[in-house]
Amino acid sequence: MRTVTIVGASLAGLYAARELRAQGFDGRLVIVGAEPHHPYDRPPLSKDFLLGRADENRLALADPEETAALDAEWLLGVRARGLDTRGRTVLLGEGRTVSTDGVVIATGAAARRLPGDSLAGVHTLRTLDDARALRADLTRGSRRVVVIGGGFIGAETASSCARLGHAVTVVEAAPLPLVPQLGAPMAAVCAALHRRGGVELVTGTGVAALRGTATVTGVDLTDGRTLPADVVIVGIGAVPHTSWLTGSALALHDGVLCDDGCVTALPQVVAVGDVARAGGTRAEHWTSATEQPRVAVTNLLAGRTLTTARPVPYFWSDQYGCRIQFAGRYREGDTVHVIEGEIADDGAPGASGFLARYERDGRTVAVLGVDRPRAFLRARRALQRTEGRPDERRRVAPAVL
Repeated sequence: MRTVTIVGASLAGLYAARELRAQGFDGRLVIVGAEPHHPYDRPPLSKDFLLGRADENRLALADPEETAALDAEWLLGVRARGLDTRGRTVLLGEGRTVSTDGVVIATGAAARRLPGDSLAGVHTLRTLDDARALRADLTRGSRRVVVIGGGFIGAETASSCARLGHAVTVVEAAPLPLVPQLGAPMAAVCAALHRRGGVELVTGTGVAALRGTATVTGVDLTDGRTLPADVVIVGIGAVPHTSWLTGSALALHDGVLCDDGCVTALPQVVAVGDVARAGGTRAEHWTSATEQPRVAVTNLLAGRTLTTARPVPYFWSDQYGCRIQFAGRYREGDTVHVIEGEIADDGAPGASGFLARYERDGRTVAVLGVDRPRAFLRARRALQRTEGRPDERRRVAPAVL
């Protein structure tokens, strides 16, 4: 294998580049990125960057020395528009092409949008350019902010906006925010954090339309109410960047389908990060983007699946001064018990936080910690030792690139 092309100058793409060099690949390495920026850290965008506590230099994931050591050709500000598997070519914008022997797909995902969100004052928060635009809007005096979606991005952004002194309302279509990830009892704790932080939480209703002509002025809800708004932040999930692969030999369904080793139907093509649906699951978490590249690169260089990885899922979130950490796989019907600390009378975490354990059929399947980093780390390590791999593995039959 003389040339490997990484499509996506993302966190996962950078880790794949590191792995390629660490595992002995000394050939031509090309990294294609749709954004004009070198890889940067996205989690701070909704927190420290929005609050003005971190500048853009602190977001960089690699310093100039490491970037030079990778000895890669960086094609930034360039979108991939196709993959010619027969010709072993990545097709780029403006008719450019890259001939390649192997491909790492790390194109990530794009923020899901709402109809009419082209109005001034309406934002998503997925990229550095998104965060720049939102931060600029929030510096124009006191604003009425409506956050659509109570997931992690929505909650973190609402928290930051409240800390900046804005009047914030979060609209969540479900009865509680984060129910699919945490279950109703712990989702209620997160709802209490919004109230404690001075943020109004509107649940059980959706968005009918955005009001305004050139600039947003309000949000119409499906229950007939209208929320006045100077700034609207849409945080309703993400769509994997796979449109450029339409017509290729790859299987696409809410991401690029691949086996537990991140290998697609073509053994010289692997997928990592938010765009990868590995073993039937697509996980939009920082840990997936950093753990998948090791096995993906091993299998790419071997030309077949030699190793697999399905680590215990882990994510964290910073909201209203609390660090929320979760590891494991929650399912509806699991029971949850607070085993350390307490939940306060207002339904939010107590002063010293808490640690909760999720159980299914008499065994621990997940743990949740709020401001209990050491206790959570111990519980997470114990879970990693005991949580076995599922018996059924979704595999993709190999083909030839």
